[in-house]
Amino acid sequence: MPWGDLCTGSGNNDLVAMHTHAVSGSMTMPEGSLHPIPQSRLRGRENRPEPVAVGTIIWLASELMFFAALFAAYFTIRNVTNTQAAVTGTESLWQSQGDLINIPFAIFNTSVLVASSFTCQMGVFAAERAQVSRTGSLFNPRRWGLREWYTLTFLMGAFFIGGQAYEYAALFHENLTISSNVFGSVFFLATGFHGLHVTGGLFAFLLLMGRTFLARTFTHEQAVSAVVVSYYWHFVDVVWIALFGVIYILR
Repeated sequence: MPWGDLCTGSGNNDLVAMHTHAVSGSMTMPEGSLHPIPQSRLRGRENRPEPVAVGTIIWLASELMFFAALFAAYFTIRNVTNTQAAVTGTESLWQSQGDLINIPFAIFNTSVLVASSFTCQMGVFAAERAQVSRTGSLFNPRRWGLREWYTLTFLMGAFFIGGQAYEYAALFHENLTISSNVFGSVFFLATGFHGLHVTGGLFAFLLLMGRTFLARTFTHEQAVSAVVVSYYWHFVDVVWIALFGVIYILR
């Protein structure tokens, strides 16, 4: 583009910004990039919080309130139901219907989801050192990058959702549904909403990994995206541990 266009402002604004950065010495040309980019896109800005990370934390706080309401509903309904059963001298729904749950399978399924938090964090470590893909054999996890760790995390999360679907099918076969009784209602509402959140996390992994294939350069913004996705994944894992302890263990 002619310099006259830049001076008159009739040219592309991105080129004007690029020229400004180039003059100040803050531009860089990463390997594989088609054009220079600001160094801040590779390293971020020091002493400044990431707006995306801050916004994600605030949003997760609101999600925590949502699940807190589900816990409150669960405890209230359980206490009322158990009290009524004690007064009438009958067996509580939490005793009769709770026995339909396959606890050993739920423990195994939960273990897979909890383990996925560790693989997700390994992906974060890879993103922080800007390692997108593996540098060695696929059978050497120590050389894995973001894609390999997040792919494994995705598969573990998908396994959990598949296990939850299997569990639901078994309970449907025992005639326990969301409309059967109050136990079925709170059980399927609490675990179902959590399953939807896990499914949302799986889509986030797919979008994040797809972005790494489309972009020629792994930038600071992509690293931040990997971190905030891990925030969300750790959140749904912690919430499930609480749900599992209350619904499956304490009952």
